[in-house]
Amino acid sequence: MLDRALIAPSLPIIALVAAVLLAAPPAQAQKIVCWKDKTGKVVGCGDRIPPEFRENESKILDSRGLPRGTKVSAEEAERLKEEEQKKAAQKADENRRLAEQRRQDSALINTYTSAREIDQRRDRELQVVELQITQLKASLKGAAEAHASTQKRHDSLAKGGKPAPDNVRDELARATEEKNRLEARIAEKEKDKERITANYAEQRARYIELKGGPAQPEAAKSTAKK
Repeated sequence: MLDRALIAPSLPIIALVAAVLLAAPPAQAQKIVCWKDKTGKVVGCGDRIPPEFRENESKILDSRGLPRGTKVSAEEAERLKEEEQKKAAQKADENRRLAEQRRQDSALINTYTSAREIDQRRDRELQVVELQITQLKASLKGAAEAHASTQKRHDSLAKGGKPAPDNVRDELARATEEKNRLEARIAEKEKDKERITANYAEQRARYIELKGGPAQPEAAKSTAKK
């Protein structure tokens, strides 16, 4: 083995290898190691890596200067480890997604005997929501009338530049809160209709696809009154 490694940052790697081969007796020139600095630049070659470079990337070459292996730097090894962990996590997520899809497909096939049944179930759910919206709108009408009446009384009492009595202001605040609550509930129910329609359209398309038909869903038609 060479007594010490050759460090020559200014020489290209081929020249460094040649220098090491010439410096070593033929019987000893079996393996050469070339190491890099933190920037990834080859800074030396020899039969052993200096302690200050052992955490950096290095390459092992044979007596002809051909690569026989690579040792990555500590930073690169950590990056590769993190990358492998990320890929493993992504693979696990994908496996869970596929398992969930298989479960949903099985439930879909076992629940319905035709795409028409999906449409009928969708329409029943939409009818329930439509009934709830109708009831809420009736309540909103009463709340809006109460709010308008209280607002009118409040404004009348405050005409003289004096604030309305506390009881009137409290009544107006309650009327406003109730009106806003009912409006928000109606908006939520409208969102429910959109969700139900989209959900069953997706189920219908998947059901047809699993049964060997075209994947495109038909336009969802609700029999519920608008």
